[in-house]
Amino acid sequence: MNRNPIKTAVVGATGYTGLEIVKLLLNHRGAELVSLTAKVDETIAIDRVFPRLMGRLEMECSNLDVDDVCGKADLVFLALPHTVSMLFAPRFLAAGKKVIDLSADYRFPSPVEFEKWYGAPHRDPEGVEGAVYGLPELFRKEIADARLLANPGCYPTATILACYPALRAGLAGPEGIVVDAKTGVTGAGRKASLPLLFPEVNENFKAYSLAGHKHTPEMEGVLSRAVGRDVRLEFAPHLLPVNRGILSTIYLKLEKEVSEEEVYDLYREQYGREPFVRVYPPGQLPELKDAVGTNNCLLGFKVNPRTGNLIVVSAIDNLLKGAAGQAVQNMNIMESLPETEGLI
Repeated sequence: MNRNPIKTAVVGATGYTGLEIVKLLLNHRGAELVSLTAKVDETIAIDRVFPRLMGRLEMECSNLDVDDVCGKADLVFLALPHTVSMLFAPRFLAAGKKVIDLSADYRFPSPVEFEKWYGAPHRDPEGVEGAVYGLPELFRKEIADARLLANPGCYPTATILACYPALRAGLAGPEGIVVDAKTGVTGAGRKASLPLLFPEVNENFKAYSLAGHKHTPEMEGVLSRAVGRDVRLEFAPHLLPVNRGILSTIYLKLEKEVSEEEVYDLYREQYGREPFVRVYPPGQLPELKDAVGTNNCLLGFKVNPRTGNLIVVSAIDNLLKGAAGQAVQNMNIMESLPETEGLI
């Protein structure tokens, strides 16, 4: 790479996702990390927050000063809670910076839909209109021209990639879809919360947010727009007693008889050239351990002729392909860098 590196900032650097972005940028030949900010009591060396960075990064993390960040960076990663990113994204955009937002603030096509599911008024409706949904496998061309990028949620990434080829081809129907998904504890963020304490999670397994999880409209909306039909699904998330990773088992009603070889050919045709989607041949299914630590989405499937279901198994690392890795992948596309740079 002969061009000057992209100067990048991470806002929300002390969270799990923020840490993963930092680690990826440290190994990125086309990007330079120039600013770390977060909500902190006082300015602190980042290797004191995360000792694993000791000897790799000597940089302080301070409270956010938008003007200071704008004076240093060209592209800003917002690894902030939902409803917080919208307070800062407009200021970075007004200063001519590119923004990759990892919250849900810009994932919906209308502020009304966001307000319905997140229970808070949207403070930046103009930003919503200009935001691009950052799932490269479906929207690569739009991402290349984006200035405000809405990084997809982790559950939606695993679900949309699993469902899209079958729905697009008319192989499966757009209703009656069941998404039975399991996530590691880091999916809830780095915060003190009773349900996330070790004694509550360890040797336990539970469902949560049934019939109302906030990722449901994101999955339905993106799939509906992508395939041109109204998609409805039942989303049942579960909490696994592991640190990271998502494994989803998805049931789609087949519209016609089909062999597993035909399904394999369909998914290979859709994703065969994608650098971060792996389609398993018939007889093999993804496992969580094979996705964790990578930016890959692993897809396997089974046809059940008795029930008329196509069963798709999807596995990702929620902190990488479900968050930080996909954000860096999107940065690469936005900056005309090799899409795989800094990623595995």
